[in-house]
Amino acid sequence: MSDFLVNLLGERLVNSEKAEIDVQALGSKLSVIGLYFGCSLNGPCRQFNASLCEFYSKFKNSSEHKDKLEIVFVSSDQDQKHWQDFLQEMQWPALPFKERHKKMRLWNRYKVTSVPSLVFVEAVTGKVVCRNGLLVVRDDPKGLEFPWGPKPFAEVVAGPLLRSSGQTADSSSLEGSYVGVYFSAHWCPPCRSLTRVLAESYQTVKDSGQKFEIVFVSADRSEDSFKQYFSEMPWVAVPYTDEGRRSRLNRLYGIQGIPTLILLDPEGHVITRQGRVEVLNDPECRFFPWQPRPVLELREANAVHLNEGPCLVLFVDAEEEEELELARELIQPIAEKIMAKYKATEEETPLLFFVAGEDDMSDSLRDYTNLPEAAPLLTILDMSARAKYVRDVEEITPTVVEQFVDDFLAEMLKPEPI
Repeated sequence: MSDFLVNLLGERLVNSEKAEIDVQALGSKLSVIGLYFGCSLNGPCRQFNASLCEFYSKFKNSSEHKDKLEIVFVSSDQDQKHWQDFLQEMQWPALPFKERHKKMRLWNRYKVTSVPSLVFVEAVTGKVVCRNGLLVVRDDPKGLEFPWGPKPFAEVVAGPLLRSSGQTADSSSLEGSYVGVYFSAHWCPPCRSLTRVLAESYQTVKDSGQKFEIVFVSADRSEDSFKQYFSEMPWVAVPYTDEGRRSRLNRLYGIQGIPTLILLDPEGHVITRQGRVEVLNDPECRFFPWQPRPVLELREANAVHLNEGPCLVLFVDAEEEEELELARELIQPIAEKIMAKYKATEEETPLLFFVAGEDDMSDSLRDYTNLPEAAPLLTILDMSARAKYVRDVEEITPTVVEQFVDDFLAEMLKPEPI
């Protein structure tokens, strides 16, 4: 376990007294690490920090599992004094301020998109236990549900579901269907836009004869708003008054923003967390149930993926679909190999794959990241770390691509700033 933690966190952490902590000595009993991503200048972080301090103190003083949990602060502060002052308010260790590379690696590995964020992971493997620790702190202040591991969807959603007609259905009616778990709210303009498109997609899939249901999990601020919004929806919803079940579903899928559409297979396993992108990219639902594709063609509608972590992008001098297909075929076997490897260990793929042709979207991305005009051009872009990696070769072959990917995953490549 200690060797894994050293690889994940480094050999040394620091505490509020500026003392170094040997990661090897964190304790053989440790089973869960809470990675707390935050920033001293962020108001919600400071508010959550107070709640986390209270939670941590109670857990360490009264839980029978007190030796099995540790929190580690992963800061995005740019000023060392601000970071040090914030650390004074914490009872747990932190990654050293200078360890920017390790911080960004953790941000990417755990797909953190905002602060504050608290991700609980297994100390032995780094596998995610709970993606939304903020809700754990709120809903389980005494830590009675430790280690907060994921439960089956059927168990978490169990209970009555509402229809906009006023009728109710039991959650058991979802069995054997593909299910979209839709986190949304009336006050959110992108949510309302998506709901209109999603309603058409829902009907298209139903008309095709496939078993498909959507469960609305509201983030509305009042029951009246929920009722008004839900009246526009042809699917089922968790009752607004059942705040506990809504919160548990948010916790189960680590929801960090709305709208979010999670697609599940009939066994309740996640197909994709990016249902929103899939629905917008496939209005005719030709690719339903939207299994992850190894290689995507870069478009404005799916460019959001570029902000989720490192992405390999193969730029080609092509406008025709046939030429893009050749580029896709070049990198697809490598992408499939990576997906299969990480799926086998139930981990998220650490790299997404794109082909990009000659269009405004590609030109904008090249300009933003200051890439050369050469084509074909093989790159890996890490937008959150503002880093890029470019493989400058005369000919791009499967061997070149695979070596580039292997070197990146082994952290053997030197980044250039974006």
